[in-house]
Amino acid sequence: MADPILDASAVLAFIFGEPGAERVAAFLPGARISAINAAEVMSKLADLGMPEDTLDAIMEDLQLAVLPFDMAHARDSARLRPLTRGQGISAGDRGCLAVARSLGTSVLTTDRAWARLDAAVGVTVELVR
Repeated sequence: MADPILDASAVLAFIFGEPGAERVAAFLPGARISAINAAEVMSKLADLGMPEDTLDAIMEDLQLAVLPFDMAHARDSARLRPLTRGQGISAGDRGCLAVARSLGTSVLTTDRAWARLDAAVGVTVELVR
């Protein structure tokens, strides 16, 4: 199986040096992330008051391979809604899962709620902590 897709939570764990950061670091530089999750990372950093030039520098330093989020992913994300509703999985989370499904790869995340999703959504979920 190819390297996993990173969820926004995994990237943020790396940026902030949280537990699990070393697992994420193993895939950097060049780790794959969906455009929707890249937007989540940048939004979180902006919410914390990070200046735009600093935010841009961090994202550039990570050297992430940002994957498109297209209509096929949007449809698959919508199909995942009934399967994930009970676990509190957000639209961005479903987007990450949809991109991973389309590539036949796993997802790296910090979100423990995802651990219960493997069988239901057909994506292997790897928790970094």
